Amino acid sequence: MDQIGITAKEAKNPWGAPNKVVTPSSLADVMSEQLAKQLDEECNAFPICPDVTEPFFTGEDVDTSSDLMLAQMLQMEFDREFDTQLRREEKKFNGDSKVSISFENYRMVHPFDDSDSSEDEVDWQDTRHDPYRADKPMTTPRKGFVGKGKNITTKHDEVVCGRKNTARMDNFAPEVQVGDGIGMDLKLSNHVYNALKQHCYTEQRRSTRVHEKKEHSTAEQAVDPKTRLLMYKMVNAGILEKINGCISTGKESVVFHANGGSLEDRAVPEECVLKVFKTTLNEFKNRDKYIKDDYRFKDRFSKLNPRKIIRMWAEKEMHNLARMKKAGILCPEVVILKKHILVMSFIGQNHVPAPKLKEVKLGTEDMKGAYYQVLHMMQQLYQECNLVHADLSEYNMLWHNGKVWMIDVSQSVEPTHPHGLEFLFRDCRNVSTFFQKAGVADAMNVYDLFNAVSGLQIIADNEAEFIAQIEVLEKMNEDHVQKHGKKTHSTTGEGAASIKR
Repeated sequence: MDQIGITAKEAKNPWGAPNKVVTPSSLADVMSEQLAKQLDEECNAFPICPDVTEPFFTGEDVDTSSDLMLAQMLQMEFDREFDTQLRREEKKFNGDSKVSISFENYRMVHPFDDSDSSEDEVDWQDTRHDPYRADKPMTTPRKGFVGKGKNITTKHDEVVCGRKNTARMDNFAPEVQVGDGIGMDLKLSNHVYNALKQHCYTEQRRSTRVHEKKEHSTAEQAVDPKTRLLMYKMVNAGILEKINGCISTGKESVVFHANGGSLEDRAVPEECVLKVFKTTLNEFKNRDKYIKDDYRFKDRFSKLNPRKIIRMWAEKEMHNLARMKKAGILCPEVVILKKHILVMSFIGQNHVPAPKLKEVKLGTEDMKGAYYQVLHMMQQLYQECNLVHADLSEYNMLWHNGKVWMIDVSQSVEPTHPHGLEFLFRDCRNVSTFFQKAGVADAMNVYDLFNAVSGLQIIADNEAEFIAQIEVLEKMNEDHVQKHGKKTHSTTGEGAASIKR
């Protein structure tokens, strides 16, 4: 250690004369036992460095007589210093960042080497060497197989596929409670995995549909959040004082009873009803024919999406009720329209709705009077209001204060509608059948009732022939529209004159 930096001239004489100029020695001196002993003592001397206060390694069993052991000790101390410096740089580089970068791969002495088992060297931020972490079962390597010959194992092996299926299920379907399948080395067969996968996809689609239906639809005796908000706004605005509850449900709407409030321009009835049209499209799948060919809404129908068409149903009923009210037909009075909610006057008394004509028990004279009232209302509706109810029956007529009231006219169309006369014939058949079964002797048959309401003189021997003539009239109306534009009610009468028998 002391001779580092000595010049060539000052180098030690290999024959035993240190720090002196090399001079020839005799053979006797070289072979001298005294000289050999002196050289041996000088070679075994190990001077202690004055700067080092402790040896590199302490211990009773440490053997320092081997040069290889000394070299390993020096190398390990160098590695310790290098790792300490690397740890400082890692801490300085990461700082307070939430995402840390590990220099673990660049360390010289790793925490779990056999040469170093001290716990203070373990970097617990690095979860790759967490001693409490469960060992992940080994699958096939990237090349797809392991082993050779008869012992080869491919990626299609039953055990390998089972482990892979467990890992996939844990990733794409967290709602499936497979537990710690990887830690327990759970193996799912392809059949079970495919069944669970299909079940998860089905449940996800069903959950999406339920959420969509809950947010955008109106079910029976319940309303969606948007409809509920509209109802609350009516109460807050003072139009209604209180909404009491559901009193009726139908194919296309839900009816609620409410106490009326006030409007700026007119008074609100003391008792009102809210007709909430259902925003589910299922009920309107086959009902677009009532509105798409109506010239009042035809241009708008093609430009609207299906949900906005439902609002058009409420608007259509409002216009039809206004026509009927102007002609003096007994029907609910429109208060206000808000999107798909129509507020009307209540037909009944003290929260009790008027019974339907189907439900009420009337005497012979009252039933006869009801028949003539219905006949007069159908004639007024057709001739003065220029409308066909299109769904008239004993279920859409109420008995209140000894009189018949007509409701549910959202599907009503004009007689010049491509199917208007067919709808009128269906209404006449429902009315004629009901009153004939009720024992009204003066009730006309369906053909006479149709001619009495429409003013036409169609004569036929059976229903098929009668309907055939009606279709001819509708075809003539359609041709007249293509030539002259807007339909006119007089064309039906002109066409009927040429079909008398």
